[in-house]
Amino acid sequence: MIARLEVGYIPLLDAAPLIIAHEIGFAQEEGIELALSRQPSWSALRDKLAFGQIHAAHMLSPVPVAMSLGLGGLASAVDALQVLSVNGTVVGVSREIATRMHDRGLSRDMMAAAAVGRALIEVQPQPLKVGVPFPFSMHAELLYYWLGALGLQAPQQLVVRTVPPPQMPAAIAAGEIDAFCVGEPWGSIAVEKGVAEIILPGCAVWRFAPEKVLAVRRAFTEEAPRDVAALMRAVWRAGRWLDEREHHVATAEILSRPDYLDVSSETLERGLLGRLITSGAGEIRRIDGFVQFAEGGAQFPWRSQAVWIASRLAERLGLDRGEAAAVARGTFRPDLYRANLGPLGADLPGASEKVEGALEARTPVASSAGRLFLGPDSFFDGRIFDPSLID
Repeated sequence: MIARLEVGYIPLLDAAPLIIAHEIGFAQEEGIELALSRQPSWSALRDKLAFGQIHAAHMLSPVPVAMSLGLGGLASAVDALQVLSVNGTVVGVSREIATRMHDRGLSRDMMAAAAVGRALIEVQPQPLKVGVPFPFSMHAELLYYWLGALGLQAPQQLVVRTVPPPQMPAAIAAGEIDAFCVGEPWGSIAVEKGVAEIILPGCAVWRFAPEKVLAVRRAFTEEAPRDVAALMRAVWRAGRWLDEREHHVATAEILSRPDYLDVSSETLERGLLGRLITSGAGEIRRIDGFVQFAEGGAQFPWRSQAVWIASRLAERLGLDRGEAAAVARGTFRPDLYRANLGPLGADLPGASEKVEGALEARTPVASSAGRLFLGPDSFFDGRIFDPSLID
């Protein structure tokens, strides 16, 4: 008997693993049916998961950690089973701010996060109002990390506002925000509408940031282990399929359908390829590693990434870092990843934690099959994060 799983998602490029798992048939081959439901906001998606109205969710990577810590007024034990996507976000500014930045010699290097950040700080209004999709998001953490390291402090000089991704172009057009950090395709849509310019990809701040995760309530993990395993297998297969360049055209056409993202397939394909039109002038900029679904161990739920998230939340919200780290370690589930995907042939890393930010180039690491290479994961300011120091 096929199990029907209710799965929520936000209309973003990085919802692709779930959509492809359904459309290409990976879920059906694993004996499950994915009933996908598009949600209007991250808060709506979070609440539906917490109250058991859906079984699983396409989720911002910090949200399971925040929910498990009881942040945001909704405490719930949530498991991040695997990473759905790495990177895939952009930073954009209003056309007025972009013009000021160009007048001061804005760097043409899309990965020059320090130079671009300093240029933004030089021309920014007081305070700079930046839109992010949710308070507990990699978008927010990257912004706080990036601009904070360059001297722009919240809340005195930086105000972060919550704007659902599809509403980001309208918010910057109306002057409600001066800038944004959002997942594709909504940065590109803002450029197409002539209201913004993309100045940086999120991967310029952290080269390998876990953006979305596959999240379920811990109660569901314990009550339905076979369904959880089948879901993980289907998503793992979809991620590998997505990273094949020859599948990008088909992926873009599927995602573009009105029931999913309802955005032109051309815009979506550019995001998959990392070839973004960054301004109204139509200039295309190529960004290596713009979004990844499986390559370089992208799907593995590293506990060190969870601890980085917890450390940032603790620092910002005044929590005990050691306690937050302990909760985060239990939220990301490499144990389930190993148990459910190892038999499928997933090349499993030898450890479940690593030092974050230490890799400048593609590097071989110990793994079950001996073929695993991790890609660059450096932070823009050269800092290293060692999770073993957080206890």
